[in-house]
Amino acid sequence: MTDAAVTRTERSPLLAEGAVLEHLFTGTAWAEGPAWIAETGRVRWSDIPNDRILEFDEASGETTAFRDGAEYTNGRTIDREGRVVQCSHGRRAVEIEGADGPVTLVDRWAGGRFNSPNDVVVRSDGSIWFTDPPYGIDASGREGHPGEPEYDGCFVFRFDPATGDISPVINGLVHPNGLAFSPDESLLYVSDTGGEAGEDALRIAVYDVDGDAVRGGDTLGRTFARPAVPASDGFRVDVLGRVWSSAGDGVEVFDADGASLLRITVPERTANVCFGGVDGGTLYITASSSLYRIRTATREAPRPVASA
Repeated sequence: MTDAAVTRTERSPLLAEGAVLEHLFTGTAWAEGPAWIAETGRVRWSDIPNDRILEFDEASGETTAFRDGAEYTNGRTIDREGRVVQCSHGRRAVEIEGADGPVTLVDRWAGGRFNSPNDVVVRSDGSIWFTDPPYGIDASGREGHPGEPEYDGCFVFRFDPATGDISPVINGLVHPNGLAFSPDESLLYVSDTGGEAGEDALRIAVYDVDGDAVRGGDTLGRTFARPAVPASDGFRVDVLGRVWSSAGDGVEVFDADGASLLRITVPERTANVCFGGVDGGTLYITASSSLYRIRTATREAPRPVASA
């Protein structure tokens, strides 16, 4: 373990008895996109401005570089076969990690490239849903390559790898960012980080899912929650439908009705979280320059079994 610093946290039934916030690693410019790789017992995450992917090994406590020159990967998830699906700002694509490196799954819609796919989830039917804000193509070049949008807006897309079909399911948000399904996949939560449109845009929206579509996808959706300290970026949903969201001051947990249950203060601005560990009860947190973890009393909601 690079840094064994721990911080006492408030007692909560959502956290394991005696839970402490552990500081595992420091040295990133903007840490994002954590995913637990069960096969290796490691957390993989992105250091976007430094264009690299890192891994923390839970058994040894060591952090190593998985890939340099990663084309500014951001969010990632695990598909039904246990493979890593990730978003590439640099390639403006959603890709899958293959034995010989990343393979592009989809990088355009209606003849134009995406902006910069940001976060991604895989539904029980194998479809891939992802957000597409503009952060990887802005003029700074900090999180990708400067470029121009090739369609009008920032959408949430659904991609079916079996058929190759790609379609927008939400086009009413400013900058859709993190996303996750409710445990039964009847709801889709999407964070909006389009603060330039005003503070009202900094929230988690929720939509009803109807088959392959989203009801009201051309609207702002219903406001599910707003972190006490904006903004929500990435998040995960636990077995009881509670949303564990990144926030400006750490992690905030909301119940299935959007009421705040717990705030875990982190010393840095937090970007994203994932559940992991051998028993699935550890929350890993990517925050600015660092990786943290804390033991919880819950687990991530499992993906429903796909119907025949």
